[in-house]
Parts: sequence; C-alpha cells; structure tokens
Amino acid sequence: MQAKAIMQVYGRVGKVIGDADSILAQAVQRLPGINQPSHDIPMKTPRTDRKTIFSIVKVSFLLAIATFVHAQAAAHSPAEKADDYTAKIDRLIRQTSPRPFNGVVLITQHGKTKYSKVFGYSDFENKTPLTPEDNFRIMSNSKQMTAVLVLREVENGKIDLQSPVRRYLPDLPQAWADQVTVHQLLNFSAGITEIDKPLSFAPGTDFLYGVTAYTMLGNIFEKTSGKTYIEAANDLFKELGMHNSFCYEEDKNNKVINGYVNANNTFELKQHPVQGKGWVDFIPAGGIVSNATDLAIWDEKLHQGKILKPASYRLMTSYDISSQHVAFGSEKNGYGYGVYVSDKTPVKYIGHSGKGLGFASIKVYFPEKDVDVIVLENQFSEDSALHYYFEIKIREIVMNSNLVK
Repeated sequence: MQAKAIMQVYGRVGKVIGDADSILAQAVQRLPGINQPSHDIPMKTPRTDRKTIFSIVKVSFLLAIATFVHAQAAAHSPAEKADDYTAKIDRLIRQTSPRPFNGVVLITQHGKTKYSKVFGYSDFENKTPLTPEDNFRIMSNSKQMTAVLVLREVENGKIDLQSPVRRYLPDLPQAWADQVTVHQLLNFSAGITEIDKPLSFAPGTDFLYGVTAYTMLGNIFEKTSGKTYIEAANDLFKELGMHNSFCYEEDKNNKVINGYVNANNTFELKQHPVQGKGWVDFIPAGGIVSNATDLAIWDEKLHQGKILKPASYRLMTSYDISSQHVAFGSEKNGYGYGVYVSDKTPVKYIGHSGKGLGFASIKVYFPEKDVDVIVLENQFSEDSALHYYFEIKIREIVMNSNLVK
C-alpha cells in the first residue's frame, strides 16, 4: 500500500520532472555572466559552464522533489491512517447508540492543544449549543483539589499525614477517630461509610470509596489553615490562572450549565438535591465547577511540579491500596490521594472520574508523553452501565494511539 501511494505521488509530479530539463536550461542560459570567463579561476568554455551549473541545479531540484514525494507518501501511509485518533474520536462522538454524546473533549500535549471538540447542548430545553468556555460540575474530580490543599498544609508543617483524625477534629464522638489517620482518609482506606456508623474494616486494610472521608478532610483543612475551604480553593484557582473554576455556592450566580439525566434520549433536568450546611460540607468531595481549559491548566501545573513540592507530588501519586473502577477498566488500579494510578497497564496514566447531578467527567494524564485527556459531559444515562461509555472509549482510543506510546 505504501509503494502504491508513492507511485501515485510520483505520477502527480511526473510532468514537472519531465519538463525540468527545458525549464532549468532556459534559466541557466539567462544567468548573468555565464558566457564571460572569470579572471579568478581557470577559464572554461561557456558550454562547459552551462552544463556544470545545469547539473547542479537539476540535482538540487530532483532532491527537493524526492523529499516532497517521501513526505506525501508518509502522510498517506497505512500506519498513520490506522493511528488517526482524532478521526476515531470524531466518529465516536457522533454516534447516537447506545446513547448520544453531549459534552467537551480536550487533549493536550506539552501544554498545547492536540484535539478539541464540543458537541451538543448546554441547555436542552432551549437547544443552546455548548461552547468550550462552558462550566461543568466536575463532581469527584474535585477530590484531587482537596488533596492538594491538604498536602500544602503538610508542606507548611500544619498537618501530619500519619496522625489520627482526632488530633484535628477533637469533638468527634466516634471511637475510630483515634485510629483513622489523615493518610487513610486521603486514599479511602479508612473504612468509613457514614460519620455516625462503625468502620467497615480495620483502617488501612481495604478500600472503600465515598463522600465522608473528603468531607472530613475539608473540615481538617479549615481547622489547620484558618480559612474556609471555599475561600482557600477559590484563591488557589486564582493563583493558577484558572479563572473559570470555583466552588459552587447556592446563593450566588455560579455560571454553570445545566446537568441532565438521559432516559431513552429524553433529557430531564437534574435538580440540586442538597441544601445549606450539607452542601457546604460536600464541596471538598465534589462541589467544584470548572471547564476543560482550566482543567488542562490544573493538570499541566500539577504534573509539572508547579503546585506541590516534589515530595508531596510523589505522595499524591503513589499508593499502598488498590481498587477497580469501571471508568479505568476491569483491572485494579492504585489509589493515591484523589487520583487513580494505573502503572500495570502497557501505558501508565494518572486520572480520576466524576459523576452526579447530571454530569460525568474523566481526566487522564499520561506522564511518559505529557499527554492530558479531559472529557466533560452535562448528561448521564439512566442506565448506570452507560454512565462513562464515551469517557471509557476515548481513553482507550488515546491509549492505543502513538500519541502516548
């Protein structure tokens, strides 16, 4: 197939090569001084000068043509066509079965955009098209922001990861507050289901995902920093230049698009189920609003050492506990602090997902190639098996592309 492509390109430039002799001969003939002997070099006949220059120019011309042919053939090679991840994603997000895609896809490498696409509506009732600047609830992707705030307190000497929770929340009545450490809250190995219930297992022996652990981390951060979580998170986003990222507050104009539940392609607006103090407590676990551009800034600065010190980043992205998550395949992945770490797959990645209130998202970073993948949707299917359908497919397309291999 590649030989055929080369022959096709040669055919297109054949006439140019065929005419080259006459074109170059005329050009050489018109060169000034070609018929005058030089006083600095041994004299040659005009015919010899013309033949020499003609040969040099012709060789240069043919080399340029050969370079062009090689580039054209490579661009049409089967290997590149097979690895056209952009075309694969384009086809994927236009599918309507088993459900339609409605959201934003952004892929960057070394901080530069490799792929960007917006598809669908921000408001289904009014058919308002989505834009790249639209703000989404990122739900559990908020957890890594909370982990960063806690680790900055560790850097400041105000939090000890191996200290029990009671050191920072002395009023907790639960006996397990003397056993569970901050580290175990961060990586979900504490065994906590609800704040007022017994632990599901001995701390540090298993993995149990939930909201309560990161709600407690938000409270611990407020105790040690002297700031509200909302104030500190919003300040962090300003520091990083994430101008469209903030904590969702009920009584403010939050500039966030609607979230929907898709029931057989009928889109129902998802109402905010939590009010008052309950919502404020929930924010560290899933209450941050952002858009694809800002999340790309976050990932670039986090993974390039511009937010945390190297030792803190290593703590965040290392693990001593593992868990399976549908968005990241059937295998178990390590869980660090607010991020999954997949280092048993052919291509290592660090990522997280978020889902709820009519929103679904995934962020995946491939450290070896400095590639970042962000998928945000403002709808999820009533069928839980399809919640992350497109997020999974896009992750798989990128993982199998030369972009990250």
